[in-house]
Amino acid sequence: MTISDAILSGDTADIYFQRTREILRHEGIDPVVTMEIFPSRSGILCGLTETLALLKQVLPENAMVWALDEGAPMSAKEIILRIRAPYSAFGLYETALLGILASQSGWATAARRIVEIAAPVPVISFGARHVHPNVSAQMEYAAIIGGCATCATPAGARLAGKQPSGTMPHALILILGDTVRAVQAFDQWMPPQVNRIALVDTFRDEAEEALRVARALGDRLWGVRLDTPSERGRVTPDLVKEIRARLDQAGFARVKIFVSGGVDAERIELFKREGAPVDGYGVGSAISAAPPIDFTGDLKEIDGKPIAKRGRIPGIIENPRLKLWSRA
Repeated sequence: MTISDAILSGDTADIYFQRTREILRHEGIDPVVTMEIFPSRSGILCGLTETLALLKQVLPENAMVWALDEGAPMSAKEIILRIRAPYSAFGLYETALLGILASQSGWATAARRIVEIAAPVPVISFGARHVHPNVSAQMEYAAIIGGCATCATPAGARLAGKQPSGTMPHALILILGDTVRAVQAFDQWMPPQVNRIALVDTFRDEAEEALRVARALGDRLWGVRLDTPSERGRVTPDLVKEIRARLDQAGFARVKIFVSGGVDAERIELFKREGAPVDGYGVGSAISAAPPIDFTGDLKEIDGKPIAKRGRIPGIIENPRLKLWSRA
């Protein structure tokens, strides 16, 4: 995993960490310190992969790091990361370390809640359009760590070792002027390993369009996606039931139904409660807009001597779940 020059240079660090490094350099002081990092609330830990990649680039060979596993559940104030090294090696990066963990753990935790509610129906992350593109890959990666089957962007999927998933945008259908024509063009030009999933809410009634594309593609149609906007009442459990029934009656029982557009935990609970036969959900801002989980980094030892600011207990806090990190 590549760490940006902005992070490595300290350009993204709180300025007081830069000033601290400069002052200690002039004072000729560089103790070996132990820092412990913990979250403000429980959730799913995410960001350890990127955190360790950063530490690998900046820590000396004799540094020691203990950490929980990526994707592990964590409790409020549980020590999830411990670093023992000269302060000059990593003090500048406290802002980055905490920010990486805060954002990615927040996204992963939100994804886990949605995935558990939707189970056994898979969830795909569609949230890249709701965040800045500089962090969208990390958000999609975190959603997958949280349990999403995959995501929509190549960058996010690549970080998680997955293949991106997507159907077609309304733009393609609007430009070609007809849903069936758009689906046929997709079928003609996309490689065979890409599932043929038709978006069926652009021009006509969703059930009518689902049948039209099913008849046009036959066995090549893998599924249909419903993305009805709020101006038309959104996707409802009854709409899903109707489309399922009409597809089944026409001999297309193998065609799957995917739902997207404003999907969150409450909407998924509604679909489950109403018995709507959904085969997959696309979830966007319910994951991407999740609040971060605040993390705190405390110095707990200086040159082996226990220390802490007021309100905290001096010395390391044992956590048997921590594993010693290997640089290999």
